Amino acid sequence: MTTSALRRQVKNIVHNYSEAEIKVREATSNDPWGPSSSLMSEIADLTFNVVAFAEVMGMVWKRLNDSGKNWRHVYKALTLLDYLLKTGSDRVAQQCRENAFTIQTLRDFQYMDRDGRDQGANVREKARQLVCLLRDEERLRQERSQALKTKERMAGGGSGGGGGVYGGIPPSYHPGRRTSQPSMAVLYGEEFSRSRGSPSSFNSSAASSSSPRAASDLEQARPQTSGEEELQLQLALAMSREESQKDQCCRQGDESLLQKALDESRRESESGTQE
Repeated sequence: MTTSALRRQVKNIVHNYSEAEIKVREATSNDPWGPSSSLMSEIADLTFNVVAFAEVMGMVWKRLNDSGKNWRHVYKALTLLDYLLKTGSDRVAQQCRENAFTIQTLRDFQYMDRDGRDQGANVREKARQLVCLLRDEERLRQERSQALKTKERMAGGGSGGGGGVYGGIPPSYHPGRRTSQPSMAVLYGEEFSRSRGSPSSFNSSAASSSSPRAASDLEQARPQTSGEEELQLQLALAMSREESQKDQCCRQGDESLLQKALDESRRESESGTQE
């Protein structure tokens, strides 16, 4: 498991992302390769479910709002959006038109990497293509029809023509249910529980791991080498520190606002006394 994949898995658990959101995050990751057609096909199928559609599009727009070194998030999100426009629900195009400004602004996306290469050019060109496609309804209709036929033909009737993903609810998706990923305690063991200050969380996870699914998750998550085990622990502790720092910043911000309010009230009181 790569470092980026491990970090992404940690964030998926910490933020309790849904199955649909996790798939979009994987398809639009910072990994130096494009999203697989099979993964994009799964995401396209999910857009026919009302709940999953909202989760998919919400994560896509979030990725499109990234910038700088995360240019791959933006470029892959545009690539995924192009695929969804052609093979996903009709609602994808409708929402894209409602948020056309977000895509249009990406035609001016700028980012130069450390080697002086203009990586923003990829984003600008992809955004331009999408804007043109959205403006030409007839062309979108034709490309959509062709893409859907190709997708159905590639499915090859393996599903027996039944169930109908198109326009129906994908059978593998359960609205509102979070993915059954291993918990943080299962991923990182007792050390993470202690760093979070809740040793009982590991005990409860360990108890639940007696089921076959939990045992399978534990087996997959268990580090294969001492180096990977150390990396997992470091990432878990880093995430714990990050959460603690965020809480501290929020508290400091609240105290600062309270102090400003008190100072302003004192000044107004003094001003009234002088008058």
